[in-house]
Amino acid sequence: MAENIIEVKNLTKKFKDFAAVNNISFDVSKGEIFGFLGPNGAGKSTTIRMLTTLLMPTSGSALVAGVDIVKKQTEVRKHIGLVAEKIILYNHLTAMENLEFFGKLNHMPKELIHQRSNKWLPRLGMKSWVDTTVGAFSTGMKQRVNIVRALLTEPDILFLDEPTLGLDPQTTFMIRTFMQELNSQNVTIVLTTHDMIEADALCNRVAIIDHGKIAALDNIENLKRKVTNKTNPTMEDVFLSVTGTEVRDAPGSAKLETGHHGPFGRGSDQERVR
Repeated sequence: MAENIIEVKNLTKKFKDFAAVNNISFDVSKGEIFGFLGPNGAGKSTTIRMLTTLLMPTSGSALVAGVDIVKKQTEVRKHIGLVAEKIILYNHLTAMENLEFFGKLNHMPKELIHQRSNKWLPRLGMKSWVDTTVGAFSTGMKQRVNIVRALLTEPDILFLDEPTLGLDPQTTFMIRTFMQELNSQNVTIVLTTHDMIEADALCNRVAIIDHGKIAALDNIENLKRKVTNKTNPTMEDVFLSVTGTEVRDAPGSAKLETGHHGPFGRGSDQERVR
């Protein structure tokens, strides 16, 4: 039986009287790609923020790499990398200057930052752009540097919050292939995505969160078996059968809690439920 690298028990996050995440429990096995899916406002990104120590839970507990997310936040951060929904880079700096800056935040010597940057940048097609200011990059180029930023510490667990959102098919294919390569090197990946093709192609297991609760959790094959009204169900069929077909509107103006500067760069000005 695989060892658990993440253990979540009765985790809850409330914003005043609203439970964005409501008493959820799940485990992630070491070395798997774990998909965390849900409609807008379902609580998936709020859960990721708690697991990456950017947001304190209201109640419940979680161990990440065997470390308590509340009691030992600094220790948790040594084991994780985060590619957040928003790209965390500075446009006026070059790619390497950005990596140096974030590496120094993690107390890494310049030589090690360059060594690891030169290891990862070529694998994402960004080596020749290392001395170009990030402001000149496309969104896909920025995201590839952003992924390298998250990998500088060579974490045991990489959290990716919609990493291919809005990217062209070629960049999407490159990033997905890279995720599989990382995973083959025993990096555990926790992936949130709205792309059901991506979830189907990459994930060993998927948890679907809806209205702050885990509505389904299993491997892809077993989840598809539960859709009985389709001959060859897709992950989209699974998702809609679990969460329904009603559109979920979650306006960006729904600001519920003052945010803070997290360990991976500048946080949002105000926390949003997602």
